[in-house]
Amino acid sequence: MEILVVGASGATGKHVVEQLLEKGHKVKIIVRSLNNLPENWIYNCYLRITIASILELSREEINMLVKDCDAVVSCLGHNLSFKGIYGQPRMLVKDAVTKICNAIIENEPFKPVKFLLMNTSGNSNRDLNEPISFAQKCVISILRLLLPPHVDNEKAADYLRVKIGKNNKFINWVAVRPDGLINQDVVTKYEVFPSPTRSAIFNAGKISRINVANFMVNLIHNDFLWCKWKGQMPVIYNKDS
Repeated sequence: MEILVVGASGATGKHVVEQLLEKGHKVKIIVRSLNNLPENWIYNCYLRITIASILELSREEINMLVKDCDAVVSCLGHNLSFKGIYGQPRMLVKDAVTKICNAIIENEPFKPVKFLLMNTSGNSNRDLNEPISFAQKCVISILRLLLPPHVDNEKAADYLRVKIGKNNKFINWVAVRPDGLINQDVVTKYEVFPSPTRSAIFNAGKISRINVANFMVNLIHNDFLWCKWKGQMPVIYNKDS
């Protein structure tokens, strides 16, 4: 399979690329710089690297990058700095998702492309009646005012959920919602649920970035697993976290 990964230089994106390459897939990535990439990536014949800001790529360039791709993985996020949180582009994830989806639709692939979005457990799936306490609703309202990246995550998932929908003939999607992210060196047991089983604000669980990557790669690789979760926003936790 051929897969495009955006946000590949990030902490989770790197795990996604490594695991895809281990399974023998051809991978395309879009990164701003080679600086943060593992040296062995540069010479890997299964990896094609485009150095660019995704939002600055032309329509034609994006169309060519997604052409012939079986899947797209977005691990994009905002840098945890003042500029990254409050600077431009405010809607990095949502605008990138929109741009890529438009390119896929214009290419009219023979079979639907799998689109995987890394999102957050703090974002509710508004297709479901997910119970949220009044206190958590208040905190989320404050986050919307004070943290633009949270709004970006909400709008990116809503674009897939509402604009693309569940019956698009060119795109099938899954928005993966990890809880509290931690670093681990190896894949461990984890659990996946349709909705949060605990408060993302007041009782957050933990999930390693390598486990999130493993779940996303398995979604691409395993059609049974994909059929189980497509069009949904599963929440993922380390087992017994």
